[in-house]
Amino acid sequence: MLPFPADAGPVLGGVRVLDAARVLAGPFCGQLLADLGADVIKLERPGAGDDTRGWGPPYLPGFNDLSAYFLSCNRGKRALTLDIGTPDGSDIFHRLLAKSDVLIENFRTDSAEKLGLAPADLLARHPHLIACSISGFGRTGPLRDAPGYDFAVQALSGLMSVTGPPAGPPYKVGVALADVLTGLYASNAILAALHARARTGHGYAIDLALADCALAAQVNVAQAYLTSGTVPKRQGNAHLQIVPYQLFATADGWLVLNVGNDGQWRAFCAAADAGELGADARYATNRQRVEARAELVPHVEALMTRYTTADWERRLTGVNVPHAVVRTYADVFADPQVIARGMKLTVRDPAGNAVDLVGNPVRFHGAPNPDPTAPPQLGAHTASVLSDLLGLDADAVAALRAKGVV
Repeated sequence: MLPFPADAGPVLGGVRVLDAARVLAGPFCGQLLADLGADVIKLERPGAGDDTRGWGPPYLPGFNDLSAYFLSCNRGKRALTLDIGTPDGSDIFHRLLAKSDVLIENFRTDSAEKLGLAPADLLARHPHLIACSISGFGRTGPLRDAPGYDFAVQALSGLMSVTGPPAGPPYKVGVALADVLTGLYASNAILAALHARARTGHGYAIDLALADCALAAQVNVAQAYLTSGTVPKRQGNAHLQIVPYQLFATADGWLVLNVGNDGQWRAFCAAADAGELGADARYATNRQRVEARAELVPHVEALMTRYTTADWERRLTGVNVPHAVVRTYADVFADPQVIARGMKLTVRDPAGNAVDLVGNPVRFHGAPNPDPTAPPQLGAHTASVLSDLLGLDADAVAALRAKGVV
């Protein structure tokens, strides 16, 4: 790691983000920006807060509003409660926006318009703001007002149609992938808009839909349909366009085999003591192997059951053929590589107890990442945010609390 310049700070130091989104896509985006050094203020409804605070168990012991779900996407933020549907709350909201660089929100389209928070309205009032709107289906089109949920989007976007075994029902991905992908697209778009604003001097509105992001992320599989006109079939734990590139049973377990090119195919066959298969002209190229999938894969399956998983790891490593053992989270978080990369980090909860979180995967040379902080309890920083940014004293905050505004 290169040494930091003496005055180096986090790469997004000085950027303020008002995270008014809830559940996963928007909060995940906000956490990514916080990990890069932005001051991210999480805005929640008084009393209830983000729905995911209650999505458990498990919960952090002693804190019923800190579920594992909430912990996963709210690291490094300050927490503010505010009812923006009240006149006082709306006024405070806009005063905060005036001191912010970025707004992340997932308001319903009709609710945003009713509150005067549609993208055009926001930019008219805050011309330097980067306003990122996240919804199920975007701000245009016949589904613009429809609610969007990750599971439904995985179904509607075609993702489930290519996920799961060839026979039986389609499967969703094991995590809320459409939400996570949208959060990644959102952070990328926000960073691009911040860069553009530095050049143009004006703000931008970003319109992101879970459905669009889920479809775009299907890359080569979706493109295969557009190119061929043929609807791809589910391949289970195999690859649509590479053979053999799938999960195989060994003599005592399971192993993912990733033969990505013709040289690796021949190396695999040598490691399997099946040189004649590697020399067979019918399977010399990946195109031939894909076209002969039905006859070739059973040969590979038979070879894979000859040896144990450990034997295969030794054999394949020796000839540089990519492969992987399927691991559980217990295995993953104990792995020296995961530990070395800081992908399990420890923060302190409000009582000072150690809490393990999934780490930030971004590393910079020349700038430090900020020290991570635990996801906040509901409204934990309301008074300090209103004091620091708006100059409200304790009596003013108490009056707002009495009225239910914060």
